[in-house]
Amino acid sequence: MGCTSDAGKSFITAIACRLLARQGKKVAPFKAQNMSNNAAVTADGGEIGRAQYLQAIAARQTPRVEFNPVLLKPQANVLSQIILLGKADRLLSSMQWHERRDYLWPVVQNCLTQLQDEYEQLVIEGAGSPAEVNLRKSDIVNMEVALACNADVYLIADINRGGAYAHLYGTYLCLSPAEQRRVKGFILNQFRGDETLLKDANDWLLEKTGIPIVAVIPYLPHQLPEEDNFFHRGQTRHGHINIGLICYPYASNMDEFDPLAYCEGVSLIAVRDAKQLENLDALILPGSKHVAASREFLAETKLDAAIQQFAQTGKPVLGICGGLQLLGEQINDDHNIEGGSFSGLGLLPLHTQFHTQKTTVQRSLNWLGSDLQVYEIHQGQSQAITPLNSFVEDGSGWQRDNISCSYLHGLFENKTFLQNYLNKLGWQGTITDNWQAHLEHELERVSDLLADRFTFLQAENR
Repeated sequence: MGCTSDAGKSFITAIACRLLARQGKKVAPFKAQNMSNNAAVTADGGEIGRAQYLQAIAARQTPRVEFNPVLLKPQANVLSQIILLGKADRLLSSMQWHERRDYLWPVVQNCLTQLQDEYEQLVIEGAGSPAEVNLRKSDIVNMEVALACNADVYLIADINRGGAYAHLYGTYLCLSPAEQRRVKGFILNQFRGDETLLKDANDWLLEKTGIPIVAVIPYLPHQLPEEDNFFHRGQTRHGHINIGLICYPYASNMDEFDPLAYCEGVSLIAVRDAKQLENLDALILPGSKHVAASREFLAETKLDAAIQQFAQTGKPVLGICGGLQLLGEQINDDHNIEGGSFSGLGLLPLHTQFHTQKTTVQRSLNWLGSDLQVYEIHQGQSQAITPLNSFVEDGSGWQRDNISCSYLHGLFENKTFLQNYLNKLGWQGTITDNWQAHLEHELERVSDLLADRFTFLQAENR
């Protein structure tokens, strides 16, 4: 559990899963409820959080919906689509926050029990902080889970932010006596500097709580995906291929563009302002959980006109999923999925019809003699109203001149597509691996570097 959001729970869970798997344990991750618009598709067509998908890979298990039975996908400040056991549930999505618990907790309990029966070890991730007392009565992800399965709890604080000891001590004090007894250790994450300087503070915290600091995780640059953030995108750089990624509200699955961000000589820039388009070589419109809200943002910021002007320069513009829909002329919302029909940017003659049924599927297809591993997550279907060339495959993508689009997520995670895309921008490098192979290497590399920090995982230390 974390003292705050973004304390490092997902990262530490993933590395713990890998280290336990390397010890020969049959281990699985579990996060009862996740809130993120970064979703993955399981082999049977269910949606789970991208973090739990990566954690399953780290555990050397096939990702499954039981690892993340409840996924909240924000669509507005007070509205989220609820994915229950991999499928969107419109009834639950319309309920008030505190009303959902009676429906969701039995599902969480069933999944937890099932996984306990199947696996030797579960590594369970909480959400936000267990000290958010306003949410305690509806908790299905933090201490309720820990108490239900008598889990050892480790509280994580990001020491790089400052105030870590106050966060740890304050969080501990917010717990009930029964919950405090579940806490076996504190973890300091993202530490930079001389660890000997921590001794006095560690002793103070131990005296106050009786709980030791069991791990200090150093700041370690890595290329594993962020759960739901966009921190590592750069600025335009002279001599680089500069690619803009439009960051409208409810942008989704942003980690699928990580392969671009980590290419030598490529800068991937988070674009939120029209002026940022001036020095770009290419532009990408990513997926969106709420296409209508993203369209409104483009109008409010005048990015819509700036994107249209950028397209006229002949530089490549690519839309993925929700970005595809935005590049079209019209989005029809007869079922009031997002509040009514609206116009797109008009850069391609495409019409989209929103449907209540959601498409979620893993795909494998041949392109330029190479197998592409991709997936689809979308609420609508699109069609060209005048003839267009296909992009990647017929029916899921279209292209006219420098404007292209596709419903296929994960294209850049395939080395053939990534190489082809960058070559057309004048890039001189070589892509050697598919992104999944690269992430596997990163999991091993980071696990090697941090193995001696995770001794608390050993049974005799718990």
